[in-house]
Amino acid sequence: MTGTATARRSRLTPEREAELYGAVLDLLREVGYDALTMDAVAARTRSSKATLYRQWGGKAELVVKAIRQNGSVEIGEIDTGSLRGDLHALIAREDDCTMAQNSALMRGVAMALHQNPDLREAFRNQLVEPETAEFRRLLQRAIDRGELRADCPALDFLVPMLVGGFATRTLLDDQPPTRAFLTSYIDAVVLPALGVATT
Repeated sequence: MTGTATARRSRLTPEREAELYGAVLDLLREVGYDALTMDAVAARTRSSKATLYRQWGGKAELVVKAIRQNGSVEIGEIDTGSLRGDLHALIAREDDCTMAQNSALMRGVAMALHQNPDLREAFRNQLVEPETAEFRRLLQRAIDRGELRADCPALDFLVPMLVGGFATRTLLDDQPPTRAFLTSYIDAVVLPALGVATT
């Protein structure tokens, strides 16, 4: 069964897959998750609905894969030699325009996550857990270098701190997150919480 699914998925070229994911994200920004349909994706991408279901199984899987592909960064591979450098390098991967688009995208998905168990499960399995594991690798290197204490109580809260800074910028300040804001947030909040000097 797995081999069959893999074979089916391999028929799409990377370019075609990227085109499909781009269309899904555009629709998500335009109408939100609940109003996004596989019919609309099929029409937008000149695909058959059967092909979409064969490749992704359903809307939740397709949407989460598109979001993951959109923000695909191998966090654990970033290695500047310091935790501060790694976190700054992570922020520098996206410009302010892309951050604003991603912020709008996540706002559109946030409400749907609470109301759709299939979306929540796909989001956790394909985004939250893999990225949390990547951050653990990044933190473990900092521990190995002696920058972080292995028993630091804030270690488990790195991802919530980063997500919180990203999300509340829009909620509280009515502004999209920017490189400058997130870089300052890392230096003023995240690194001190982890016991890491910022100078």
